[in-house]
Amino acid sequence: MTQPLVLYSVEDRIATISLNRPEKRNALNPELVALLTERFLEAAGDEQVKVVILKAEGETFSAGADLAYLQQLQQNTYEENLQDSQNLRTLFSTIYHLPKVVIAQVEGHAIAGGCGLANVCDFVFAVPEANFGYTEVKLGFVPAIVSCFLIRKINENLARRILLTGELFNAHQALDYGLINFVTKKEDIHQNARNFALNLCGSASLNSLGVTKELLGKTTNAGLEKSLDLAVGINARVRESEDFKKGIASFLHKEKINW
Repeated sequence: MTQPLVLYSVEDRIATISLNRPEKRNALNPELVALLTERFLEAAGDEQVKVVILKAEGETFSAGADLAYLQQLQQNTYEENLQDSQNLRTLFSTIYHLPKVVIAQVEGHAIAGGCGLANVCDFVFAVPEANFGYTEVKLGFVPAIVSCFLIRKINENLARRILLTGELFNAHQALDYGLINFVTKKEDIHQNARNFALNLCGSASLNSLGVTKELLGKTTNAGLEKSLDLAVGINARVRESEDFKKGIASFLHKEKINW
């Protein structure tokens, strides 16, 4: 029996949403993006849910966009790529604005869109072995949508370093950068994240948590939606570039890219 791409369960007022595409390193394709969005909206409307934990099955949290799928998109029209980019924006915005606290439990590498997925959550727990990074420029792509959220977490100087170099960095560096909140051993991360969630469930008002998230979103990120409008267009446009086609093909064929 085929397992669903997204697992969903609720216990003790905590909804657990798990990416379940380990054979593809939990890479984001349209079906996975759509199902994640649905599950988060389900958690938002569930009166029995107060906190959400986002995690992943397998050894990788998420490798970002499914590059094989992106190669197929090269036959798409600009309008089709625009809609695909809009769907990714919807997922990230849904998590970011969810009226319930979202905790990312990162037990493997979180790269490119996978790094963005973790960083739109309210809190991030990660194992020391996890690597983070936005590698899009190395593939001829652009970290468009994810950059809109990243720049609201860290200063511009650091954002330029992370986005323009495409370098990977470990969990302790991510902690120093302010991208994650806790580094914890693999054998402890599940219980630590759960204890953190349980403490929020018992110590804070659901309404207050939701309104506080809304307040922070509206007062500190007044220009976010305009930035995302621009990013979605850039995302779609870059998919038509020769550098993007070259980068994706080289990666899939495991060939060194000479820029």
